[in-house]
Amino acid sequence: MSAQHTDQSTSPVAPRRITKVLVANRGEIALRVMRTCRALGLSTVAVYSDADAHLPHVARADEAIRIGPAPAADSYLKVEAILEAARRTGADAIHPGYGFLSENADFAEQVEASGLTFIGPRPASMRAMGNKAAARQLMAARGVPVVPGYDGTDQTDARFAAEAARVGYPVLVKAAAGGGGKGMAIVAAADALPAALAQARRLARAAFGDDRLLLEKYLLGPRHVEVQILGDGEGRVLHIFERECSIQRRFQKIIEETPSPALDGDQRAALCAAGVAAGEALAYRGAGTVEFILDAEGAFYFLEVNTRLQVEHPVTELVTGLDLVAWQIRVARGEPLPTQAAIQTHGHALECRLYAEDPARDFLPSTGHLALLELPEGPHVRVDAGVAEGSEVSVYYDPLLAKVAVWGADRGEAIDRMVGALRRTRVGGVTTNRALLQAVLAHPAFAQGATTTGFLGQHFPAWAHPDETEAELRRAAVVVVHRALLRRQAGHLPTLPGGFRNNLWRGQVESVSSDTNTFEIEYFDRVDHHEVRCSGRTLRVRGVTTETRFRAEVEGHQQSYRVVVDPNPHAESAFAWVADADGVTRFRRRPRFPVADATEEAGGCVAPMPGRVVQVPVVVDQHVTQGQVLVVLEAMKMEQALLAPHEGRVTSVHCAAGELVQAGAVLVVIAPASSEA
Repeated sequence: MSAQHTDQSTSPVAPRRITKVLVANRGEIALRVMRTCRALGLSTVAVYSDADAHLPHVARADEAIRIGPAPAADSYLKVEAILEAARRTGADAIHPGYGFLSENADFAEQVEASGLTFIGPRPASMRAMGNKAAARQLMAARGVPVVPGYDGTDQTDARFAAEAARVGYPVLVKAAAGGGGKGMAIVAAADALPAALAQARRLARAAFGDDRLLLEKYLLGPRHVEVQILGDGEGRVLHIFERECSIQRRFQKIIEETPSPALDGDQRAALCAAGVAAGEALAYRGAGTVEFILDAEGAFYFLEVNTRLQVEHPVTELVTGLDLVAWQIRVARGEPLPTQAAIQTHGHALECRLYAEDPARDFLPSTGHLALLELPEGPHVRVDAGVAEGSEVSVYYDPLLAKVAVWGADRGEAIDRMVGALRRTRVGGVTTNRALLQAVLAHPAFAQGATTTGFLGQHFPAWAHPDETEAELRRAAVVVVHRALLRRQAGHLPTLPGGFRNNLWRGQVESVSSDTNTFEIEYFDRVDHHEVRCSGRTLRVRGVTTETRFRAEVEGHQQSYRVVVDPNPHAESAFAWVADADGVTRFRRRPRFPVADATEEAGGCVAPMPGRVVQVPVVVDQHVTQGQVLVVLEAMKMEQALLAPHEGRVTSVHCAAGELVQAGAVLVVIAPASSEA
């Protein structure tokens, strides 16, 4: 049963009028906030960087203001630009979303000082929780259990080494001033601690402007469980039950659910009570999340309070019927909270985060043009997406494309519904984690609810994309026949098509390549079908096609295909994306008279993605060992260390810290040790 707005208690907070909300964010969370604003009759203002000018959140807002170039530091993190946008448009409130400035106490203060309403907690609460060390100390004083560790002011390596020895390895190094997995590292032994501290300080300084660290005992096989809270800012705090977020990569969540399959009624009551105690310690205002880890024995320990809306809030909304953004706005206007008894849950909800990244390459972010994007619809399926077909996925921001959330009467029904929703999710133009999400949902351990933060490392230690050779052969036949049918419909005959032969016993020939396979296809235009021969197989393909849709029957198997072709389909290396019920394949037409590929520079360290060079710890003539870090590259809020492929001498360096580089650029060249003079 959902909480009704009529179930209220008297509130001492003076009402504040809100009529127009500026959303100081981008993508899916900006659209999410705008959706609730429209439902409440409020006008909306979007802000955007140059990279985001054509994203959906800009088009769907009532007004939109450019705030700067693509880098976040020059746009979404520029306080004055956002405040000026509010002044220009007459906005009377600012919603920060999550990320960027959402937990920046100085920003919240400046919003309020400008006469605007900040839709979020008070700056004092942010400051209390913004430093993880101070947060640990406050919660321990309030009786909320914390993980054994060190959160003191002595930040020397020697002190951290002594404290790590005291609590025992493995330990977790964390940025004191931030979250989201940035500046976090698991350290298994004492000899790895100095390097982990150095990297954590660098990441923390870059992400939060503060390189202070804390250390905690790393619990083996824990669960990550959090409590959603809602406070009125006057000391009254409610819980909206818990979410389990244990399936993670790089310390960031990819699958969330509620209720947690690990908790019984007594454990749930104790955990939610601890969440409320944490909120009361802060006199919390608005929506926030108290995060805990749960050990194998069922004991829980405080991690942090996220003083903002969480990415995974849709699962809570699905089981309670609440609109958390609406309650953020109501609290900001001074309206009273519902009663705790009015907040009930029903059923089970799951959320999967669809990222532009490659799990087979250590979750390396993927950038590009979204040539094809199909997202699921249907009863009890909710999709929050920040992109649309045709959008560009840039290097500057988080690689999240969309969140797919589902509701079921129980956990089994929710899992089945999510499996179906992901099957109907198709993306062409970037690599995604969809197949990994599907594999997790299909795993027996997930079905049993045995989800821990080490789930991926335990069950998928070396993820590889499924072998799709058979499916790709079928899609290759479809893309070739689709192209032939379009030529026929366009009236190109009797103009000779490519590969025309006057001896009808020989077919036309096309060569197409996916990322993993090359198909030499010979095809014949028969009376009522095309006959396709490839790899010793003969396939009969018949169907009708439009520019992008092809209802085809391949060897008696009839289904719909989506075909999206490069805007210049006659280019020698034109791309096409083919989607069916099982997935998407990108094909490239191989030229009939190929030019030899450029030879990659021997010993070259090549950028695997576009990004910004963070560090180049080597110089020309330096001797390096195999596996030594040559370049640290940052893209889409993640760091990637590029390692020496072999021992040798650095002969040239083609990049410097701060530079933007493109995928495939040679950054450092090493002469093998055997060739050194």
